[in-house]
Amino acid sequence: MSQERKPIRLGVLISGSGTNLQAIIDRIAAGTLDAEVAIVISSRPSAYGLKRAEAAGIQTMSLSKEVYADPITADEVIASTLVREKVDYVIMAGYMRMVHAPILRTFQNRVVNLHPALLPSFKGAHAIQDAFDYGVKVTGVTVHFADDKYDCGPIIAQRALSVQEDWDVDTLEAHIHEIEHELYPDTIQLLAEGRVHVEGNKVVVDPPVGA
Repeated sequence: MSQERKPIRLGVLISGSGTNLQAIIDRIAAGTLDAEVAIVISSRPSAYGLKRAEAAGIQTMSLSKEVYADPITADEVIASTLVREKVDYVIMAGYMRMVHAPILRTFQNRVVNLHPALLPSFKGAHAIQDAFDYGVKVTGVTVHFADDKYDCGPIIAQRALSVQEDWDVDTLEAHIHEIEHELYPDTIQLLAEGRVHVEGNKVVVDPPVGA
């Protein structure tokens, strides 16, 4: 990890098992990601990702739909919590709720989402199955800034995957997850290095210093 660069503070939003959260935690521990996870917030109190966070000594919070049925109210609570924790970037890692104006306005061009397909293709919660059913020869993973539309916003990074003829959907999903666990921390590192800029609806990534 760079000695000159101050680690960026991340607020990670989850809903499930937290495997991408774990990939981020592991890369930070390995010294290859200039970041720290300030807090993990889950939309489900039973999400296993909360246990991963607690095991790493990270502060956690959960907001169930039963208690926070109004998504705007929930996002107001989340936004104020992230501000209190001095978060630089909001990282959606398997977060199954849309983010709304309270978060998007507070963290403009700083809310990052991961999608298991090459956007703008195969939006939605069943992207891997949809791509498999369509019979695509190439799919992949997208990291993008979130906006007020589902699976939209300026694309930061994409990584393609050639689909082999003998793969079933479970095999495809396993390969997609492998890419996710590499690409997401890699992209967050670009943010940490200050190399990512939004220009209109596009993202420009500066080359490495000295390149």
